[in-house]
Amino acid sequence: MSKSVVPAERISKVEEYYFSIKLKEIAKMNAEGAGVINLGIGSPDMPPTLKVREMLAKSAMEENVHGYQPYVGIPQLREAFAAWYRRYYSVELDPSNEILPLMGSKEGVMHISMAFVNAGESVLLPNPGYPTYFSVSKLIGAKIIEYSLDESHDWHPDLEDLERRHNAGEIDLNAVKLMWCNYPNMPTGANGSRELFEKIVAFGKRWGIVICHDNPYSFILNDHPISILSVPGAKEICIELNSLSKAFNMPGWRIGMAASNSRFIEWVLRVKSNMDSGMFRPMQLAAVEALAQGDEEYAKMNAVYAARRELARAILEAAGCRVRENQVGLFLWGEISGGVSAKELSDKLLYEAKVFLTPGFIFGSNGERYMRISLCCNEQNLAEALARVKSVIK
Repeated sequence: MSKSVVPAERISKVEEYYFSIKLKEIAKMNAEGAGVINLGIGSPDMPPTLKVREMLAKSAMEENVHGYQPYVGIPQLREAFAAWYRRYYSVELDPSNEILPLMGSKEGVMHISMAFVNAGESVLLPNPGYPTYFSVSKLIGAKIIEYSLDESHDWHPDLEDLERRHNAGEIDLNAVKLMWCNYPNMPTGANGSRELFEKIVAFGKRWGIVICHDNPYSFILNDHPISILSVPGAKEICIELNSLSKAFNMPGWRIGMAASNSRFIEWVLRVKSNMDSGMFRPMQLAAVEALAQGDEEYAKMNAVYAARRELARAILEAAGCRVRENQVGLFLWGEISGGVSAKELSDKLLYEAKVFLTPGFIFGSNGERYMRISLCCNEQNLAEALARVKSVIK
């Protein structure tokens, strides 16, 4: 009898990504003719600008661009990221050692966690929050301490409550290595502010906690993009992730970045350089072109999203959800009325209306009474989704 093979223990701590499972189910339903309208995933359906696509095609035809590239990205890309941060965030970054291009910011969540957190050390994670923060923390053997986000605090962290919990012996902030935060917030649509970021930076410095700010949504339906690194002294304790996926309609390209002080970047690079062999050069050159685009491109994109947002709001309200004003970013977040759970409502809409909305419970227990809808769907399909929802929710 052969010896059985078992996976590493860390595999038992995580499950297949929710959207991976759901997308397979939706694909099966559509293969059987269901015609499901998927309003769950935040994958921009508009293309990057023509100039970006032309740059990729032109450079890919050259004969000398197909080899391995530097682990730190080509200088032109780091300089373009630095210029972008200077222009829109008023943040000065040294392109030689304070910027690290990534194959998507999701990659950065793993690299940063591996660079800073030993097994058994603690991380602060938002509830509700991006599921990858939780799964990566489990994979590296970290102890997870959740901090609550709720509407009564504008979906902002209650840092005083964290310190109260520490003083009461409920948690040990001295054992925390990382804190993840994300504004404009996914999934709640709450915006950040200079005041909020100043408090978070001060909290990180006070306790020696590295603040990791995930910032991919600041150009979507948001008049005032802001970086946590704009707070004086923030680079000493903060790392910011950013991405071309949302603001430039390039989700499948997997191009992101981390920005921080040179020491933090060097530590993250030690992990990254052992896990990939550099990004395809033509993609980097196309990213340089994207980062140089003018304000008019953001305005055109946001005009489309603004029209879609009205239909998305109507869909949530037709499903019996209350939608808070002043949300920003690529999604809308709605509170469910009545006794139905998020899972029950999501399943009802999927199986009866053939419309998929994301149930808030996947983002944490504070999302149990909420639904999230993506704006990455054209107006025709959104209007059809609205009609379908109205037909099943009386």
